[in-house]
Amino acid sequence: MKKRILFVCHGNICRSPMAEFRMKSLVEAAGMSDLYTIASAATSTEEIGNPVYPPARKELAAHGIGCDGKHARQITLEDYGIYDLIIGMDQANVRNMRRFWGGDPEGKISLLLEHVEANDKAFYGRDVADPWYTGDFKATWEDVDKGCRGLLKEINQL
Repeated sequence: MKKRILFVCHGNICRSPMAEFRMKSLVEAAGMSDLYTIASAATSTEEIGNPVYPPARKELAAHGIGCDGKHARQITLEDYGIYDLIIGMDQANVRNMRRFWGGDPEGKISLLLEHVEANDKAFYGRDVADPWYTGDFKATWEDVDKGCRGLLKEINQL
């Protein structure tokens, strides 16, 4: 059975699409694309229909990853039932998702950086850097890369 993962941020134009396409590239490189369904969405309606933000697209491209055809969408009520893992980029995303879905009865929601090694104090459990405010897409890439690698390792050990 496929593992279904949904990455979520506020607008679905920077962090969550970066995580979506990084995770897709990792599972493809591992020869496991057929075992995963990976997508991303927003908690807000602000960017619905917009493509991946150009600096985020540029950062992905710098790592050989494309994101053509991706447009922002908002989470739906159905998403909670569809996805096995719902990964927020920051605490505000997690709060907004829990509010939207009336909680998390199946324990599907987590922060991306909760999936790195617990002894990695520089990353573990913190929010993914938000480049919308900092302009630092490299820092966001580092967080996303570290989180996606940790998540894939964790899933494959289950």
